[in-house]
Amino acid sequence: MILLQIPAMGEGFAAPIKVSVDRNPVGLEESFQIVFTAAETPDDDPDFSPLEQDFDIISQSTGSSATWHNGKASKSMQWTLNVMARQAGSLIVPPIKFGKDVSQPMVVVVTPGSTAKNLSAEDDIMLEVDAAPKNPFIQSQVIYTVRIYSRIEIVRASLNEPQLADAVIEKLGDDSTYTTQVNGIDYAVTERKYAVFPQKSGRMTIQPLILTAEVLTGSRPNFNGFFGSQLTRTQKAVSKAVDLEVRPAPADYTGANWLSAEHVELAEEWSGDVQQMNVGEPLTRTLTLQARGATVGQLPELNTARTDDRIKVYPDQPVLQEQKKPDGLVAVRQEKIALIPAKAGSYTLPAIEIPWFNTEKQAMETVKIPAVTITAKAAGETEADARTPAATPVKPPENAPAIRTQAEQAGLWLWISVFLAAGWLLTVVYFLRKRPWAKPAETVREKEEETAVFIRSLKKACESNDAGAAKNALINWGRQTYEATSLGAVASCCEARLRDEILELNRILYSKESGRWQGKKLFQAFSEHRARRQLGAREEHSLEPLYRL
Repeated sequence: MILLQIPAMGEGFAAPIKVSVDRNPVGLEESFQIVFTAAETPDDDPDFSPLEQDFDIISQSTGSSATWHNGKASKSMQWTLNVMARQAGSLIVPPIKFGKDVSQPMVVVVTPGSTAKNLSAEDDIMLEVDAAPKNPFIQSQVIYTVRIYSRIEIVRASLNEPQLADAVIEKLGDDSTYTTQVNGIDYAVTERKYAVFPQKSGRMTIQPLILTAEVLTGSRPNFNGFFGSQLTRTQKAVSKAVDLEVRPAPADYTGANWLSAEHVELAEEWSGDVQQMNVGEPLTRTLTLQARGATVGQLPELNTARTDDRIKVYPDQPVLQEQKKPDGLVAVRQEKIALIPAKAGSYTLPAIEIPWFNTEKQAMETVKIPAVTITAKAAGETEADARTPAATPVKPPENAPAIRTQAEQAGLWLWISVFLAAGWLLTVVYFLRKRPWAKPAETVREKEEETAVFIRSLKKACESNDAGAAKNALINWGRQTYEATSLGAVASCCEARLRDEILELNRILYSKESGRWQGKKLFQAFSEHRARRQLGAREEHSLEPLYRL
């Protein structure tokens, strides 16, 4: 559901009744759903009559659901209305009274006519696709929308998934259904959305989709009984191909990691008072990075700055989430770090800065958490004592006479001679090792072929959810790429998301959950890791091919 709310008007909106629509904007000739959701039973039945000023109510239904989580029960009630707007423009869904409880208002944008584009209304079934934007930046989000128009009854239908090499594609939410008119003819519409993230620059084409449907013929067989069902026929509809012109990362982008998104937020929380820490006791810092219009694979590590050696740092496994909303993907990375000071005093944690590219403003921005000073004190010590710096040892005068015996001077010259000889030897060894040796082209080709074999093996293992085969393929790839011979060693050489997925695979292999391992996330992280390595080098504007399950 798309939540587009405006500020509350008045004091009567304390009741937790949320309002949402299945899509926004909508066409003037299209029906859409308005959903009212209450977490608790409201004061009374709703009065929907204020809606009739700007909307025609076609139908309405009521439902409820109950869930049980962590020993607590929760209930949800929903009122779903199918409506059509009476005029175009920015219309307000007014506050609806549920007795003494009142819902929040919201804005719905209604466009003139239908969202259907270039449809002739000559066919019983039509398939329309669209993508926005058509000239995105590399690894930026493109919303790919599929609409199925039908004016006859469909018994069964199948639609293939969009195909685009070198791209990450994620389906967004549930399908929405509504009615519309095309050239004066009524059609039932099913709308489906995908988030597409191109992984290389240049022209890319999303191939046409094919809808295969069984529809009623309108005639009946001449016999009755068990086999007396209506006859059907198979009908197909084919969409157009969609071309994308993918732009490379801007030359003036100076961030270490390319992160493109529509909006980014960075926040921190502490489990206690940073000015009242006790030596030997932990204090937990929680860092959360949220990006709208990005995948979790694009989010960088947050706790990378080196802290004071007198503070012990214990990071937890990061929590990665992707929220698939109708208007796009929202990626969240959360890291928890336990800090334990070993000595009393004040310590400064450096600022955290995450540069990113705003795809809406098409400009580079930075989210930041300022430097934090924490104060730790020993048992019974006051805060002022903890902030008092330790005494600085007294240095001897710089011009104090150095008195050495003859034996000490002789020993000094001996060590200087040994040092110079060792330095000369190391220099010779260094230049011999740095001497360029041309690798035969055949050897390079063989290595590339072996790498391709390892990647295909990993892809196959992840598709079949074979944890053991995935481990072997990763170790073979890691041995060749990083000279790593274990999953832990391979993980330590990889970026955050791939490292986390490899460590999760390693954990599952030695637990009772190995039969339930799902390899899709690991291979997606692996593909994005290889693509970003190529992008980070900035030798070309395109990424290595991205393998996608």
